[in-house]
Amino acid sequence: MKKITQLLLATAGLVISVAASADTTKTNGSEHRIPAVKLINTQDNHSAFIKGSVPSLAKLSSQNLYFSNTFEEWQKGVHPAPKKQYVVTMKGKLKFRVSDGSTFIIEPGTVLLAADTAGEGHSWDIVDGKEWVRVYIPVGDDDHFIADK
Repeated sequence: MKKITQLLLATAGLVISVAASADTTKTNGSEHRIPAVKLINTQDNHSAFIKGSVPSLAKLSSQNLYFSNTFEEWQKGVHPAPKKQYVVTMKGKLKFRVSDGSTFIIEPGTVLLAADTAGEGHSWDIVDGKEWVRVYIPVGDDDHFIADK
């Protein structure tokens, strides 16, 4: 029962964190969106990223979501995503780096869509502090990501 309560509290905290930090810019006059960055594979199996957004009320199918606040040092090295998944940061600020050396920042309020599942992959480092609390949400082909223009 304690684990269920903790899961419910963590999920509520996630929803509140993302909703509170969400970009309320309207894209089509009626749809609110949340800032997102999508990691992708290039044709030569390198990693790149696209800035964009996801709808704030989209319903996504997912199985096997999980929370984490730990990591091994090797995970900060260059690696591809193990599967296509949203990585929603609840606490922490990270700098991600892709194959060409370009970087971007992820922190609460910006969603990461890790879709660079082949090739070289990406790396990351914590910018502030030492803690990264996040939830991994595996997604299928319809990830609802829309790239910025």
